[in-house]
Amino acid sequence: MAEQLFTNEIILSWLQYFAKNTPIDLEKVKMLDITRKNKNLIPMVESHRAVLVFTEAGNPDIFYRMWNAGLGECIVWYNEGSEPVGEVKCDRVCDMINRGINASAGMLVINDHMCNTYKIGMDNMNFRRGSIHYVGSEIRSVILNKMQVGQQDDICIISGESIAIEAGLIATEGSVLAVEYNADDRATIEDNIDYFGLQNIQVIDHVDEETMAGHPIPSLVMLVASASTEQELRCLTKLNPQISVVVYTLDFTVAAGMPALFEKYGIKDTEVIQITVSKLNNKNSFDTEPAPWIISGKADV
Repeated sequence: MAEQLFTNEIILSWLQYFAKNTPIDLEKVKMLDITRKNKNLIPMVESHRAVLVFTEAGNPDIFYRMWNAGLGECIVWYNEGSEPVGEVKCDRVCDMINRGINASAGMLVINDHMCNTYKIGMDNMNFRRGSIHYVGSEIRSVILNKMQVGQQDDICIISGESIAIEAGLIATEGSVLAVEYNADDRATIEDNIDYFGLQNIQVIDHVDEETMAGHPIPSLVMLVASASTEQELRCLTKLNPQISVVVYTLDFTVAAGMPALFEKYGIKDTEVIQITVSKLNNKNSFDTEPAPWIISGKADV
């Protein structure tokens, strides 16, 4: 196990330093150690007024990435050293974009425009475009409802790019393994991961025991049905005999056959729903979007 850079004693010393040297009420400060794996800085700052961030040296573009994410007006309280002593400084993120982190230290980030209400089913305009045709936001909302993602969940998403991004935003203490078979789609989701500042999403190109090795065993999988669905379920139910499964398909034949496939791999409590979304157009008539089937269940030993 890697040695923890910021111990309880060090964290308390930084809290005391900022308590003495800033006008900020530390009662509601959120603490985030981004030296640990899978910790997302940008979503945390977006949703909290005050975040005490612990970071190590060698992060050259941290403030540029925050500025690029629309956090340029945030205020940063910091000092020049690696110890919580000496003069405290205060600057806006937009004035720090050419700076990096030259020492392991704490910094206090203040976002007076924070928004801590997360709305499931983000508008597709929020995502980077690339090669992917995203599922409608209303349908994504239903899929995420069936997934019931928790903050600490380890999740596998197969060919569900925008769902992987939203799951990564929800599972702040967990992880997302995004499987993309197409190289262009992998490039697009990597672009989205960078855009949203998500450190808890990893991308692989297929599902088998070798590619899954070294990643957290998922408690939940969401997949878009394809020719490889049975192989994916075989592998994932072997890894976790109690995995929860959500399947998306536009093919009625596939949807009709999914309960039998679920039964083959011990997936119980199968539920099949169909979603239809119609939107009023500028001619005062309704355009009906493709109506997918969502099949969900939970494996049981």
